Amino acid sequence: MAKKQKKNSGGTPATVALTTAGTAYTLHAYEHDPAAASYGDEAAEALGVSPDRVFKTLVADVDGELTVAVVPVAGQLDLKALAAAVGGKRATMADPAAAERTTGYVRGGISPLGQRKRLRTVLDDSASAHETICVSAGRRGLEVELSPRDLAALTAAVLAPIGRG
Repeated sequence: MAKKQKKNSGGTPATVALTTAGTAYTLHAYEHDPAAASYGDEAAEALGVSPDRVFKTLVADVDGELTVAVVPVAGQLDLKALAAAVGGKRATMADPAAAERTTGYVRGGISPLGQRKRLRTVLDDSASAHETICVSAGRRGLEVELSPRDLAALTAAVLAPIGRG
């Protein structure tokens, strides 16, 4: 994988975080269709990547604390499993405005990297079956490909079976 050298010339907070950390990654841009029904499915199709290797970033509320869940676009988030993964009792999807305000990203472009406020993060354990995975690079139409180990290390993520379907 290529390591991008540009510091912040047009980069997103996610790519800046990767570059600053010295992490190897590949950036993939595609033309985002505002009418797309699913941002994740659109990304997988546009990049020609299996949907089990493209992961979506969701923000949930676990017992009053915003928590990031990173799961394959091919499935759904299991809220009970997410709560259990972080020692919580109950999880619900976060209010979209709160998710955007807290992460600094817009819905459909929320990256697990470079968030305005660092949130607890859980990465679905299926990620470890792949050499690389793709996650949002911080805006719609831009994905970053990196190793799941690097993603987990940079976000201090817990690996747990939080995806289903």
